[in-house]
Amino acid sequence: MRIAEIPEIENLSAPEKILLAEDLWDSVSVDETKVPIPQSHLSELTKRLKSYEANPGNLLSLEELQEKIERRK
Repeated sequence: MRIAEIPEIENLSAPEKILLAEDLWDSVSVDETKVPIPQSHLSELTKRLKSYEANPGNLLSLEELQEKIERRK
């Protein structure tokens, strides 16, 4: 389904569209088991888990990550 198929949505204000999107998300997220996970996401998670298992010491603490981000600004 596309927005163009529901013309009433086009007439909503931006805040009304945001509220509608929130309501739609809330209705989907009630049972997350019904939301399919793309294979590409599963593959990426598997890759990252293997990388972590091979090198568990290569992770940054939250403080280290924040410092790296601040240095880039």
